[in-house]
Amino acid sequence: MDSQKVDMFMMANAKFFESHHLSNIRERLLSLDDSKWSMLSIISFKDPTTSLIVSILAGSLGIDRFMIGDTGIGIGKLLTCGGLGVWSIIDWFLIQGATREKNMQRLQQYLF
Repeated sequence: MDSQKVDMFMMANAKFFESHHLSNIRERLLSLDDSKWSMLSIISFKDPTTSLIVSILAGSLGIDRFMIGDTGIGIGKLLTCGGLGVWSIIDWFLIQGATREKNMQRLQQYLF
């Protein structure tokens, strides 16, 4: 794949992934053929900042976890009112990393 396309993809989407994954993503993108580029360009990633805001405002209802696709954890938070608030507070620190990991899993479906 063209390194210019890869650089543009990395600049536009780096915030959606953990920093230690970025070099691996770049290498994998460079080794892809152009036929897969159209599939890559339509992937939408969840924004970790948005997940944090939702977690702060409605985390006790589990909406943050439902939003990123963690249905089981979302149901658990909903039924326990965010673990009586404790689980919600812990998620304020964990939700951005969880969102980035979900984004990585989504990208891996297209890369591998």
